[in-house]
Amino acid sequence: MSADLTGKGTPEQVWQAWPTLHSWPLLRFTRPPATVVAVAPHPDDEVLGVGGLLALLAQAGSRIHIIAVTDGEASHPKSPTLTPKALAARRVAESTRAREALGLRGASVERLGLPDGDVHRVEAQNALVTAAVLQTLARTAHLGPAWCLAPFPRDGHPDHDSVGQAAVAGARGTARVLTYPVWMWHWAAPGDPRVPWPCARRVVLPAAVRAAKQAAVEAFQTQISPLSGDPADATILPPHILTRLTRSAEIVFATDET
Repeated sequence: MSADLTGKGTPEQVWQAWPTLHSWPLLRFTRPPATVVAVAPHPDDEVLGVGGLLALLAQAGSRIHIIAVTDGEASHPKSPTLTPKALAARRVAESTRAREALGLRGASVERLGLPDGDVHRVEAQNALVTAAVLQTLARTAHLGPAWCLAPFPRDGHPDHDSVGQAAVAGARGTARVLTYPVWMWHWAAPGDPRVPWPCARRVVLPAAVRAAKQAAVEAFQTQISPLSGDPADATILPPHILTRLTRSAEIVFATDET
């Protein structure tokens, strides 16, 4: 779906004043999954959406596998400071530091290297995402139950939507699928009928995990700070966006249950 991602979006105060935000059921599981496949359209998405959950699952003994679809080279397309190649290298390095902050040093990372901003335009690229999820789950099937953490397929960003759809297709029938929103918090409003609120589940983050996630977010300096004073190098994730993504609880959509 296409959404307006400009402006300041729905203020966090509006979300916090919505009682339903604080009353969704907790995400429960009797034992941690053996394998968790987290699919990230850009180098920071899995951290922003489910960084705390990934940290908790790693602490519980789950093996974390991250499929990095793009290297984020198009976040500042007209930058006079960094070439796309240099920006991609920075963002990959930031992603590594963020995983370390979350305690995910042992996570395996598969980088698909698809073009940032164009994943949704080519069906073959979406097929590569589906195949990567399928192959990872097949390789780890002998270990036990698996989860797939995928972008919410109606998040509003074209890459998020197409990657989410492709990842869900790859995991369906093999792993428990949980989708995570990032940009949805920007364009949606409490009670928005386009969002599957009944499927929402809360992941409450202990203080130490929340602090680790905050440290991980701060690793993404190319996104949370300007590259230079030039308007083309402006901050991508200013405070009014980050405050919606660094709450004391994360939200995922459990589409396999109601």
